[in-house]
Amino acid sequence: MFHFLFQMGGFMKFLKNIGIRISFITILINFLLFLFKLIAGIMGHSGAMVSDAVHSLSDVITTILVIFGLVMSSKSADREHPYGHERIESVFGIILSFMLFLTGAGIGYNGLLKVIHHSNLVVPGLISLIAALISILVKESMYHYTIYYAKKLNSTSLRADAWHHRSDALSSIASFIAILASRLGLPILDPICSMVISIFIMASAISIFKEATKEMVDTAVDSETYNNILNTIKNCHEDLVVNDLKTRMFGSKIYIDLEIAIDGNTSLKKADNLAQKIHNKVEQEFNLVKHCNIHVIPKK
Repeated sequence: MFHFLFQMGGFMKFLKNIGIRISFITILINFLLFLFKLIAGIMGHSGAMVSDAVHSLSDVITTILVIFGLVMSSKSADREHPYGHERIESVFGIILSFMLFLTGAGIGYNGLLKVIHHSNLVVPGLISLIAALISILVKESMYHYTIYYAKKLNSTSLRADAWHHRSDALSSIASFIAILASRLGLPILDPICSMVISIFIMASAISIFKEATKEMVDTAVDSETYNNILNTIKNCHEDLVVNDLKTRMFGSKIYIDLEIAIDGNTSLKKADNLAQKIHNKVEQEFNLVKHCNIHVIPKK
C-alpha cells in the first residue's frame, strides 16, 4: 500500500488531502475504541458492549475502504476514463453500505439468540457502563467532525463514514441503557438493545446505498441547484434563451448539457465568447460542476 502511495506523489503529499487525513484519524480512534470496548464488554460480561465493539471494528475496515475510494476517485482522467474516476467513490459507498448492513444483521441475530436463550444472561459490570458513556461522547464528536468535511467536500464515502460514527454513537446509547437496566435488575434488556442497535445500523446502510446509487445512474441535481444554475446562465446575457438544460451527477461531480438560442445575426466569434463566458461563470459559481457542455443555435 505504501509503495502505491509513493507512486501517487509521495506519502506526505498524500496526507495533505483533507479526506485522507480524516480517514486516518478515524481509523486510529476506532481501533482504540474497539480494543477498549471489547475488553470492557468481556470483563463486564455485556453482550451489547461486545456488539458495540464489533461495530467499531467494522468502522476501521470500512474507513480503509474509504481511503482507497478517495485515492482512486481523485485520479486524473486518462484514455480509458476520459470523464475521470469520480464514480469509483460511489462504488466504494455501495460496498460500504453492504458491509454496514451485514454488520447490523449479524449483531441483531446474535441479540435474538440471547433473547431466546435468556437463561444464560449475566448482569454486566460497571466497566461496561463507563465504556458505553465514553464511546457515546467520542463517536458523536467524530460524527460532527467527519460530516462537516463530508459536506464541504461533497464526499459520499466520507458521508458514509460519518454515519458509521453516528450509528456507533446510537448503538453506544442503546448499550448504556441496556447495561444500566441490567444492573438495575433487567438483564434481558442487554440483548434486546443489541437488536435495537442492529436496526440503527441497517437503516444507515440503506440510506448510504440509496445515495451512492443515485450517483451511479446519472441522477439530476435537486430542484434548488437546478434553478440556481439556470438563473446564472440567464444572467449572462439579456437576449439569451435557454432551450434545454440537463444535469447529471457523475460520482460527486455535476455535468451539464446546455442548449441556448441567440440572435441569428450574431457573429461566430461573439457566439463563441458568450458560450465561453457561460461555461466559466457556471464552473466558477458551482464548485461541483466539472464540465458544462454548451450548444449554441440561432433563435427561430
